[in-house]
Amino acid sequence: MEFEKLIAERYSVRKFKPEHLPQDVIDKMLAAASLAPTGCNNQPQRILVLNTDEAIEKLRPCTKCHFHAPTALLVCHNTAESWRRVYDGALSSPVDGAIVATHVMLAAHNAGVGCCWVMHFNPAALREAFSIPEGIEPLALLVMGYPAEDAKPLELHYATRPTEELVVYDHF
Repeated sequence: MEFEKLIAERYSVRKFKPEHLPQDVIDKMLAAASLAPTGCNNQPQRILVLNTDEAIEKLRPCTKCHFHAPTALLVCHNTAESWRRVYDGALSSPVDGAIVATHVMLAAHNAGVGCCWVMHFNPAALREAFSIPEGIEPLALLVMGYPAEDAKPLELHYATRPTEELVVYDHF
């Protein structure tokens, strides 16, 4: 798909058909994730694939924003593998994970898969439900599946602020 069309048409899908995604479609999204740029190419992302009825049932108590999606990817970052800025110690891995999640969402839309980035989740509940080790931090829950026939963007999707409110040149 042409990139401009891809980014213009992608929206947060919140209504899905009930079937799990086939492995080849998941593999395409994971391949896109592996191509995402990361600090010093450390690739600190860890992605938990939830694509079974059992895994999705374990996910549901961890977030009210599961939207009954049949599949989810939990993008995490490994703090021990993160590049660290020398000036203040800031980790690149949360940003790296966000870039990875963005690559996944775009690859999903390109494959006809609807996706919604969810930040409203209980990290401790996810850690317990899926035995996430210490140092692996949940960052973004991508609930996904094939969009239901009546899925559509929320009205808020079309609200964008004027560029001149968001961009400055030379100084603030």
